[in-house]
Amino acid sequence: MGKHAECCDEQCVHTELVNKVLTELPDEEVLYDLAELFKVFGDSTRVRILFALFESELCVCDLSEALDMTQSAISHQLQILRTNKLVKGRREGKQMYYSLADEHVVTIIAQGLNHILE
Repeated sequence: MGKHAECCDEQCVHTELVNKVLTELPDEEVLYDLAELFKVFGDSTRVRILFALFESELCVCDLSEALDMTQSAISHQLQILRTNKLVKGRREGKQMYYSLADEHVVTIIAQGLNHILE
């Protein structure tokens, strides 16, 4: 881990490659939004909730029991996940059930897990 990135031995800009990168680079606002999305995944509690929902739709009581956390703490994290469109809620009587928002969230979790398990 203590290795430093190596630098080029001589200054030589590959203009064609740089221009290609610049034409493909998303707008600064899009990159900012992407970075903000990844910050949401930077909290292990939220990742635990997402992983639980990866398995099944659950209510706050179920999540609280499964993750050994207070319902208040779960609700707080679910609000952040909802704001970032990672989970959605569905009311059934007095119960509120949560699930992953869409297949993109499933893919992000599955790909992230595959990456760290390589």
